[in-house]
Amino acid sequence: MSDTNSNSPRFIRPHGLERSKQLATAAAKIILDNRGQDLLILDVCNQTALFDYFVIATGTSRRQLHAISEEIDDVLQKQLGDQRMGLEGYDESHWIVLDYGSVVIHLFDQETRGYYDLESLWADAKKMPLTEFGIVDPGAESSE
Repeated sequence: MSDTNSNSPRFIRPHGLERSKQLATAAAKIILDNRGQDLLILDVCNQTALFDYFVIATGTSRRQLHAISEEIDDVLQKQLGDQRMGLEGYDESHWIVLDYGSVVIHLFDQETRGYYDLESLWADAKKMPLTEFGIVDPGAESSE
């Protein structure tokens, strides 16, 4: 298996990236289905051995952020059989973090996302085209 190379930060992942990609894809689709904005998936494999992907998105209200996070939990836990390892920020709802081990989902309100600017903090991470996950972002195709 190519991911067992000790020079790669992924050597601790016996199943490679497929499971992580499946979780990131499901989370991203839920975000888009719930009208989340500015969806971004970062491949952070080369920056840390702890995570494979960050899924980052912006919501327009507390209610929307809650709905997205709850649906992500429902799908990833009940349908995909994964276990969430941590949840932060749900009550405050400015920055909700769902930790699924190899995939971490960051849901922000607009102001908080701009303030923390994870995209710059993790600037060395690879920005993944959504098409690599089989996702078409309807907001990216038209300017309605």
